[in-house]
Amino acid sequence: MKDTAVSVQWTGKRQFIGTDSGNHSVVISSHDGDNHTGVKPSELLLIAVGACSAYDVVSILEKKRYELQDVDVTVKATQEIDPPYTFRKIHLIFTVSGENLKPKDVEQAASLSLEKYCSVTATVRGEAEVTHEIVIQ
Repeated sequence: MKDTAVSVQWTGKRQFIGTDSGNHSVVISSHDGDNHTGVKPSELLLIAVGACSAYDVVSILEKKRYELQDVDVTVKATQEIDPPYTFRKIHLIFTVSGENLKPKDVEQAASLSLEKYCSVTATVRGEAEVTHEIVIQ
């Protein structure tokens, strides 16, 4: 096992600064009238799912010697309407472009990420059904 630590500092109202273990920061806030300055915490989770899986997909496809031009991940989710507003469905759409991409390889990269490598997806999978699709451009 490996330990990690991040910090969240309140800056006033419903606004915070989140700092990761590498000292990189992100503004986090609610999206009401006074606080619409940063990313909503729940959407930050979806961004983390997308970023984690995109990282894996790029890594896997580069190991297969593909020259990628673009990788875009759109994350759509269905959330409970009552507290704690749990995500029940998370769907990722991987749009990938590059030289001579084989759909089978892109699908394998996405599946490996979501089922084996992405720690964020592994964490949310207990509460949310995670699905995906690929689009090759």
